[in-house]
Amino acid sequence: MPQTLRDSGVELQPVDGGPGHGSGSAAMSQRRLMSPRGKPRTPANDWVISSGSLEALKWIGLLLMTGDHVNKYLLHEASPTLYALGRMVMPLFGFVLMANLARPGAFEAGVHLRVMKRLAIFALLATPAFVQLVGWWPLNILTTLWLATWIVWLLERGGRTAHCIAAVAFLVGGAVVEFWWPALLCCLAAWAFLRRPGGLRLLLWTLAMASLAAVNANFAAMAVLPLIWGAREVEIPLPRSRWVFYVFYPAHLSLIALVSPPR
Repeated sequence: MPQTLRDSGVELQPVDGGPGHGSGSAAMSQRRLMSPRGKPRTPANDWVISSGSLEALKWIGLLLMTGDHVNKYLLHEASPTLYALGRMVMPLFGFVLMANLARPGAFEAGVHLRVMKRLAIFALLATPAFVQLVGWWPLNILTTLWLATWIVWLLERGGRTAHCIAAVAFLVGGAVVEFWWPALLCCLAAWAFLRRPGGLRLLLWTLAMASLAAVNANFAAMAVLPLIWGAREVEIPLPRSRWVFYVFYPAHLSLIALVSPPR
């Protein structure tokens, strides 16, 4: 039987049939590599990173995010090192998310819609603590990732109307989410590279990541690229943890908001 595509927030199993599948499975696999408009799509497996390595990147992101938030909200940004390391969090999470959305068959399996539902739920759960710590604007990082996922879904859906909506979502939505337009650019450029790896797309992804300096006032986010390349060279045996990221974000913000002094 062909393998089933399952989204985990950090890991997806490929839908392609392995060696030994019959011609029917091969035809089904070929259909899964077609876009909704029937155009062939280059498999994301041309540029491979293992699921365990993706999981490791997610855990690194969680660790850096925790240190950054403790430094910002409890230590009043006393540590420049924690601040700089924290600038890697957004592009790390964006990459892990886009790596899953770019897998062959993810759109057809409804992965984007399920991820959007989860991101929306936990973004709402995180909102009270985030508002206490930051304010109503911008919206928290889960909203940023939700918006990036929606834009990718619209682009995958195809058609002039969907593309126009995606452009409006980028222009308008980028004004209200955390890390603003550079974060969306970083996510979308990573997704474009993973779908069809190449020198030009890698350059665009690098420039998109560099654009985060407009928000961060440094280029620390660029350290994510060698980290990703290093993770790609090894296969880390980490099991998937579907709900950890979703639950941890509102939980740790709520705890910090509980013990932090009033703004």
